[in-house]
Amino acid sequence: MYPIFRFAKEMLAVRRAPALGPFGVHVSHHRCWPWDLDPWMELNNGRTLTLYDLGRIPAAARTGLVGAMRRNGWGMTVAGAAVRYRRRIRVFRRFQMRSRALGWDGRFLYLEQSIWFGDECANQILIRAAVTDRSGIVAPAKVARALGLAEESPPLPRWVEAWIEAEAERPWPPEL
Repeated sequence: MYPIFRFAKEMLAVRRAPALGPFGVHVSHHRCWPWDLDPWMELNNGRTLTLYDLGRIPAAARTGLVGAMRRNGWGMTVAGAAVRYRRRIRVFRRFQMRSRALGWDGRFLYLEQSIWFGDECANQILIRAAVTDRSGIVAPAKVARALGLAEESPPLPRWVEAWIEAEAERPWPPEL
């Protein structure tokens, strides 16, 4: 089940938080609860993806993206993700989540999120997201204009560009 109460708590908290620049880091704090566990008594990998919503959407609110989406009747969808899991997250463990935008290309926004225990990173995700309307994907340059930003993205990190290139080589639909 979607963690709606946790999500509501995070959205209420960001209402009091200061605005965040377009590439600022949104920091939130969470805990691994028993209903987040897999059979090995650690944070379930699928639940990790869901919990990343609890950082990504409030970050979008603080940067003004959620407001621009509401004004324009836009939505947002995840169009791809690459995750690195490096440390187990056990029940009741508190952790910090860091969420930030990296930039965009002609179709997608690229976001980075990570979960930390102090100075140790437990996992990281690269998200490719699309802002959408009834006609399909909204050009990121148009989204940038709605946020008062330059239409051209700052340069994406090389590792993000490499992932984009690798994804372009991946067949779709998948070959069976």
